Amino acid sequence: MGVSERRERERQARREAVLTAARSVLLERGMRSTTTKEIAERCELSEATLFFYFKNKDEILLSLIFESIDFWKEGLDRLKDSDLMAEPLLDAVWRFHEKVYVEHPAYFVISAYFAQPQMLENISDEVKDQIALRSGENFRRLASLLERVSTVAPGRILADTIWSAFLGLTISNTSRGNLGYGKAEAGTKIRAEVLEVLKSGLIAGKSS
Repeated sequence: MGVSERRERERQARREAVLTAARSVLLERGMRSTTTKEIAERCELSEATLFFYFKNKDEILLSLIFESIDFWKEGLDRLKDSDLMAEPLLDAVWRFHEKVYVEHPAYFVISAYFAQPQMLENISDEVKDQIALRSGENFRRLASLLERVSTVAPGRILADTIWSAFLGLTISNTSRGNLGYGKAEAGTKIRAEVLEVLKSGLIAGKSS
């Protein structure tokens, strides 16, 4: 391995360490309270060193946003290439949402913060357009999958229903936890029960 290749691998490893720390701080502190100083301390870097890899907190946030978009794309594409239909496919789509929530809960935190005023005020219109374009492509991937599940509504409506239901349930579960009421495993059980309710309408529509 050459010197330049080794340095690039080290640089990528440091960037990933910063992003890992950012996910952790984000979950504990929330978007607005997360600081580059705390991220740097979490990954045992000086703040000055962190700025060698990322210009500011917004750039870290953007990296997490695009990382999230890519993760969703890869998972949805794998489901698209499967031969699952109707109920097994809906189960697989829901399990993938659970996988994202378990492995990368910060992705759902970021999604929830998009609804808050001034969340992206320091991000250029060009980058916002890229976020909208690429996340929109993922939405269409999900819609296309769900058209194989049910005919009760257009795919875009089904995609909104599944995404909104899962995101809303995770926010509700987190809110209960913050109030000292409810446990993580209870949230998993509730989400499974909600899926069965959704199935009763969507799968019935497919077979009718």
